[in-house]
Amino acid sequence: MQRFKPLFADDSYVGTIANIQSCLRLNDLEEVGDGTHCLRFDMMGLFSFRQMSVVDGIAFWHRYLRRVGITPTHVTIHPDKMTQWRDLHPAGIEVRPDPDCTWSDGGTGGYCTEFYVGDIEIGNIVNPRGDCLDVGFGLQRLEHVLGVPPPSAVDLLREGITAILDAGYEPGNKAHGYALRRLLRTLWRQGGTLGHPVFHAERRRQTRLRQMYQRLAPRHPNMPATWWFDTHGIVVADVADA
Repeated sequence: MQRFKPLFADDSYVGTIANIQSCLRLNDLEEVGDGTHCLRFDMMGLFSFRQMSVVDGIAFWHRYLRRVGITPTHVTIHPDKMTQWRDLHPAGIEVRPDPDCTWSDGGTGGYCTEFYVGDIEIGNIVNPRGDCLDVGFGLQRLEHVLGVPPPSAVDLLREGITAILDAGYEPGNKAHGYALRRLLRTLWRQGGTLGHPVFHAERRRQTRLRQMYQRLAPRHPNMPATWWFDTHGIVVADVADA
């Protein structure tokens, strides 16, 4: 969506763009592998700039879902838009008010309506500035509700790590580098492997940190986990069971 921000803001631009974006989700790494949270996933996007209305967008996605064999169990709408949007969804689909049905990146945003199958959100339609559409449906979540078995946590980790490495990032202590280091560590702890030098380097690093922790822990029995990380770069949860 970020690359389209100038088009949302340009009142003279009228048009619609559809794509499939390869995405990395790094804000809830602990939930990767629970069956619904992917690390790398494909987002089916539709972006309309003053061309398609909310009426058009909701109708289009319901037609698409019917074509692939999916019927939402319920949808959610922000209370401020319930009167206008409730009847845009087909009869027979429960409509629930949800005050969290808004989206913003701090600059561009708007009210939205979200589509669910059971407790799984499969997609949403945002109405930026009141005259545009920003639509996203997760391809892997659609496959999941259609019965495609989710990949194992190890496979998800391996795929996500490979995507980050292919993007040019290296393990480090900040931002993507730190996320990559955490993922490498988690992959190793879960018994997975990766035929890449950074994986073997992180495995050796973790072995050294475990040995350091075993040596120092008797001398510092009451130090909190933050001290271990700030002073020695040791994540206690990763080494305490050594």
